[in-house]
Amino acid sequence: MYRGKRERPLPVLVRDKLGEWLSDEQFAGGYGARGKPGWPPSRLALVTIFQKAENLSDRQAAEHVRTRIDWKYALGLDLADPGFDHSILSEFRARVAAGGLDQVVLDTLLERLAADGLVGAGGTMRTDSTHVISAVRDLNRLELAGESVRACLEQLAVAAPQVMAQLLDDSWGDRYAARIDTWRMPAATTRKDELALAYGRDGHTLLKAVYTAAASDPDLAFLARLQQVEVLRVVLVQNYLRSSTSGGGR
Repeated sequence: MYRGKRERPLPVLVRDKLGEWLSDEQFAGGYGARGKPGWPPSRLALVTIFQKAENLSDRQAAEHVRTRIDWKYALGLDLADPGFDHSILSEFRARVAAGGLDQVVLDTLLERLAADGLVGAGGTMRTDSTHVISAVRDLNRLELAGESVRACLEQLAVAAPQVMAQLLDDSWGDRYAARIDTWRMPAATTRKDELALAYGRDGHTLLKAVYTAAASDPDLAFLARLQQVEVLRVVLVQNYLRSSTSGGGR
């Protein structure tokens, strides 16, 4: 596939040059001896690396495992392998953090690169993967916030279109017309922060409109009890801090 001038993608390069350089035994400290078989942690570590490199949320990374040939090749999977549920990635990160395994991946990588003569001594290199885990976690929090607003909007559009008609303008359609996991999150930190603030402001504006309508009209009291309204409320409480400053808070 990659003969001639076509550049090989990162997952293919990693597999071709490093082979199978991680083992499940290195992550044994984060897993018990009992329980049903799960996805190998060495593969989940590779998925997390590729996920960070391509700026993907957990849902998008899991979809890449299911559909991308280069990812399947790097992970040693059959083309028909169905992959895994995206929630496994969050569980894996929690196990890595709880088990103190955050140095495993990059320490192993540096040892392998040094053995192959690809890195030299004398430099300063980051030897923990906490920044990778943190970056991936923030992407998922951003997707969660945006998708919570979008799902609430969809439910309210059916339950109370008159309320939505008074609230929405074209900017809402630009942000929430499609599922959040169907497009790539911005790479720049400032752009992510702007998007996070927009989701937070939209969420609070939406909840305020719902609770105001429910309090003023007995026929609309059910709006405050809708499932997606409650989900949005919980997400905002868990991920945002209201601020009296002009810049808001997250």
